[in-house]
Amino acid sequence: MDFSEDQIQRYARHIVLPEVGGEGQAKLLGSRVLVVGAGGLGAPLLMYLSAAGVGTLGVVDDDAVDLSNLQRQVIHTTDRIGVAKVDSAAVSVAGINPDVNFIAHRDRLTAENVDALIGGYDLVADGSDNFDTRFLVNDACHLAGKTLVSAAILRFEGQISTFRSGLGGSDPCYRCLYSEPPLPGLVPSCSEGGVLGALAGTVGSLQAVEVLKELMGIGDSLAGSLMIYDALSADVRKMSLPRDADCPLCGDAPSITDLSSFAA
Repeated sequence: MDFSEDQIQRYARHIVLPEVGGEGQAKLLGSRVLVVGAGGLGAPLLMYLSAAGVGTLGVVDDDAVDLSNLQRQVIHTTDRIGVAKVDSAAVSVAGINPDVNFIAHRDRLTAENVDALIGGYDLVADGSDNFDTRFLVNDACHLAGKTLVSAAILRFEGQISTFRSGLGGSDPCYRCLYSEPPLPGLVPSCSEGGVLGALAGTVGSLQAVEVLKELMGIGDSLAGSLMIYDALSADVRKMSLPRDADCPLCGDAPSITDLSSFAA
């Protein structure tokens, strides 16, 4: 594609990279990414994906900005307390890169709307903060044949992986890591267990890198691996995550073939 003079200047540090170049930047400009959650992980995701020139960015979130969010959700500001997070994010994204087509979905993700929401996007990046949504997004992406880049944070630790189980290969899905959601109360939420604010920026930025790699088809994918970052020990581990033949979703004899188990 032909870049405008402004685009050449804006994306110059990408275009000069041999692994990216004009071809890679053109792929980004033509890509459509849905970000689930405009919170701690969604904030750096949306900021870096818009800065990178991802042509269409959608975000789904039904929450409003609260004072307690601002310790880590850097896409929002104090003067936007009470504003819908998707609308607050739209203001920040427009300030970073006004050429991005930003689509705000002020909805709660459910089994009834998830297929329609993810259907218009090339890739889904999950930054949600609860297991129900993570499992719903994973199952929907698998069944729809969408690539999912998922991350989670709690206290001082974060984890990231890419799931491409629905693309016909031998890659695992999220249920190969956790077959079922944990029992209520077993794993604390961020409001209960706390989270280091800057950790959201670190893990969300790593997640953004994996999204960009998938969109451009460069580097080594995290599919089939799990990256774990421990901020207190400054330790990064990458462990193998093989496909589980007994997985209820992507295994040899799947028992989950639709989203009926999530129906209200």
